[in-house]
Amino acid sequence: MNTNERNEIVKLIEPNILPNTIQIEVKVTDDEKLIEEKEVVVSEDLSLENLDIVSDDEDNEEIEIDYDFSTLNKLELIEILEETVQDTDVVKIKDKVAAIKFNFLRICKEERDREMEQFILDGGEKENYEHVEDPLEIRFKAAFGIFRENKNKYNEALEEQKVLNLQQKNAILEELKQLINSEETLKKTYDEFRNLQDKWKEIGQVPATEITNLWNNYHFLIEKFYDKVKINRELRDLDLKKNLEAKIELCEKTEELLLEKSIIKSFKLLQKYHDEWKEIGPVPQEKKDEIWDRFKTATDKINQIRREHYSKIQDEQQANYDAKHAICEKIEELMSENINSINAWQKKSVEVNELFKVWKSIGPAQKKQNDEIWNRFKGSMDSFFSNKKEFFSKLKEQQIDNYNKKIQLCIEAEALAESKEWKKATDAIKKLQEEWKKIGPVPKRHSDKIWKRFRSACDTFFTSKSEHFSGVKGVEEENLRLKRELLERIKAYEITANRNENMEVIKGFQREWMAIGFVPMKYKDSLQDEYRKSIDAMFDKMKMTQNEISTAEYRNMVEGLKDDPEARDKVRRERNILTNKITKLREEITVLENNIGFFSNSKQSEIMRAEYEKKINRAKNDVKVLEAKLKILNEQ
Repeated sequence: MNTNERNEIVKLIEPNILPNTIQIEVKVTDDEKLIEEKEVVVSEDLSLENLDIVSDDEDNEEIEIDYDFSTLNKLELIEILEETVQDTDVVKIKDKVAAIKFNFLRICKEERDREMEQFILDGGEKENYEHVEDPLEIRFKAAFGIFRENKNKYNEALEEQKVLNLQQKNAILEELKQLINSEETLKKTYDEFRNLQDKWKEIGQVPATEITNLWNNYHFLIEKFYDKVKINRELRDLDLKKNLEAKIELCEKTEELLLEKSIIKSFKLLQKYHDEWKEIGPVPQEKKDEIWDRFKTATDKINQIRREHYSKIQDEQQANYDAKHAICEKIEELMSENINSINAWQKKSVEVNELFKVWKSIGPAQKKQNDEIWNRFKGSMDSFFSNKKEFFSKLKEQQIDNYNKKIQLCIEAEALAESKEWKKATDAIKKLQEEWKKIGPVPKRHSDKIWKRFRSACDTFFTSKSEHFSGVKGVEEENLRLKRELLERIKAYEITANRNENMEVIKGFQREWMAIGFVPMKYKDSLQDEYRKSIDAMFDKMKMTQNEISTAEYRNMVEGLKDDPEARDKVRRERNILTNKITKLREEITVLENNIGFFSNSKQSEIMRAEYEKKINRAKNDVKVLEAKLKILNEQ
């Protein structure tokens, strides 16, 4: 083999996917050591921070896994590992151990990610999260340590053997030198030469730093022997023919690699075949280019497949990076919005959690980009939940203050619950109820309890009062007297120029009327009719429009909801109803206004135009009333 052919071999198997990642000058051709390929990271931080079992170079390699342990749990994986590492043949068990380790670390990472996700969702910060090592992880490390110890012993023995092999091959080189200078017969010399070649092939690996120099010296002496002894053409042709047959076989094996599905396996074998090619001697001159071109063509195709494979991985990783970049922009846009209510925070939290789920469904980017984009996303998540925590912290303080205020009202109501001063206590409790309405919400876990406590105190008083008056003859007559007295006060009230003041007085009259109990049945309808007319008369004096009256009555209705435990839900439903009505009316107005433009200038058209305008004005008026009611709801 000449120098050009030798150099061409090196070029053929030198990968060019990721520059400077693999040194092909030295090949490892047997299954005793994993190929050092570190080109592509196919998982996103699969190792555990506190599971310190990945330290050897081969543990970080891309490994072809022929075992399917994906359905096993951690305990099952450990039991198989403990049984497997009892076999000291590390070459035999290394792929099985690698598959067990891969699936164990995958499960550990998934568990830790779930723990961290829940920790973050609960309001915790990433830097405060600590993973607690479970007994199974400790047990796994112990079992894996046995394999690592055996592997280290094997590697030490292998290195020692390589040194011995180097010594043996150097001795063969010396024998070849002596053979070249020998005066023995051609037959004897050639037999010794073939014997030395066989010994050379039987000797295993040598230290990587010695391979090139050793190989060059060996082939130099081989070529020197052929030139020196001038072996006869028949014997030389026979040798060349055997070499040709061996290289044809290597070509066939290399071509079969084109059908191999595993890129890693095919590349390992390609390296092995190139090492074997170098060990084979020359072929007939007329076949030299042909056989080399065949071998080179197959090699080029395999290298192209490999390049395309890793190029596809890189494209996928770039697409993953772009997708994660878009998610970062989305969450940053979301965080720029002003969030100042519980519902808004809850809605945004759902959106953030959905973005987190999408993030987890996307595969990894290239290592450098993956770390960068994760830090960006994590920073945004941390900021969001930090702001949320601050908001709810302030809200909690406010709710606690409201809770303390309502506690005080409960105490005051309970002090009045057993009072027999019916009029004085009734006024006092009604005042407490009004104050209760003005106080905002309390912590949810206390809301029902505190309301039941306050209502119980009020109910105790009013039940006692009712029982008292129910046993008194003429209670209904007393109520009749109170309502007639109230009617006189209503009729006697002088309307002022202050509309708001007038409205508060009317509201007070209405609440007082509702607080008075039943009257004799025969007076009920007439008394109610008189009351209604008296209130309407007050509105007439205030020169209120029908819309204002309707709005005022609606405000009173809404005010009456404050004592209702389901007030929030009722207000929400009412708000949705009003909003839908307003939307439909506005759409109706738009249609009517558009249709007016189609009327011609005729007497009949004018009549229809007037009718349409009346409908439009009526609809606009209805919109104003609904908007006023909606404003009242929004003030709650």
